[in-house]
Amino acid sequence: MSTDTQTLDEAAVASYLKENLPGFEGPMDVTKFQTGQSNPTFMLKTPAHNYVLRRKPPGVLLKSAHAVDREYRVQKALQGSDVPVSKMHLLCEDDDVIGSMFYIMDHVPGRNFNEPEMPGLTPADRTGVIDDMNRVLAALHEVDIDAVGLSDYGPEGNYFERQVGRWSKQYRASETQKNPSMDALMVELVEAQPEDDGQRTLVHGDYRLDNMIFDAETTDCRAVLDWELSTIGHPFADLAAVIMQWQLPSGTEGRGMGGLDRAALGLPSDEAFIAKYCERRGLNGIDNFGYYLGFCFFRMAGIIQGVLKRGLDGNASNPERALKLGEFVPVFAQHGLDALRRG
Repeated sequence: MSTDTQTLDEAAVASYLKENLPGFEGPMDVTKFQTGQSNPTFMLKTPAHNYVLRRKPPGVLLKSAHAVDREYRVQKALQGSDVPVSKMHLLCEDDDVIGSMFYIMDHVPGRNFNEPEMPGLTPADRTGVIDDMNRVLAALHEVDIDAVGLSDYGPEGNYFERQVGRWSKQYRASETQKNPSMDALMVELVEAQPEDDGQRTLVHGDYRLDNMIFDAETTDCRAVLDWELSTIGHPFADLAAVIMQWQLPSGTEGRGMGGLDRAALGLPSDEAFIAKYCERRGLNGIDNFGYYLGFCFFRMAGIIQGVLKRGLDGNASNPERALKLGEFVPVFAQHGLDALRRG
């Protein structure tokens, strides 16, 4: 079986969709999205409609990784909620069609911002975009998981306990060299774990600006993308992931807000974003935010270590970028350790 992630068996896809997707008619023009490192994603343009195909990478993969079936399920469940998602069309679990599982969803037109500086926007529009990002995040954590059929989407128990355990195992499985900061961070996250406060919500797992599509004319979010890491867990992990991203250097590499004059650009402070989120959810603030921030740096280090390993093995979605991203593993680990120790 091929491990090529750059191409797609277009004839096989077209044949399958003609049989299984009502209204599908070719011819079909296929283009691969170069963004994203995990699940290869393709635009399918037809005369009447534009679709997106997202597939599990072919080849040998880490257990439980690249769960496109979970992505499909959660987005299907959220349709009609206050959390905007693309319309899901079908899930193909038959590996024989193109070599791995895939799903088809609508292409959502609009704007995607690769970095929170959002060059070219006015300060007022930047404020609006980030505020809607905040609104959607709060709405996500208020979803009634029983009502939408997702109460079994994640296990019971302490979210941080199981996540630290899971990503520690994933990291060890893809480890390519020793990293003292990561070793220390894995130990200290266990030791400093807060008591379970009972919050159990749907979480995205990789909530950030570049995983969102905004309206072409307004600052409204039209779709949240990339649900691979979603589960039932603790909402503060999603919130801390936003703040983690912002602490990185600005620009297309770090995609953070480090070094920016936020007030002049119309961008909120970390504290203001957290306060607005708490207001929307009726919370009185968050204690020990450094733990949640440290956890997010740890998890991202684990994720990009996996990307690096796939790049070295030759089955990354974008091999060249995979190797470049791998250089940041020790940086994320050290940031996580610093945040955790600050408390």
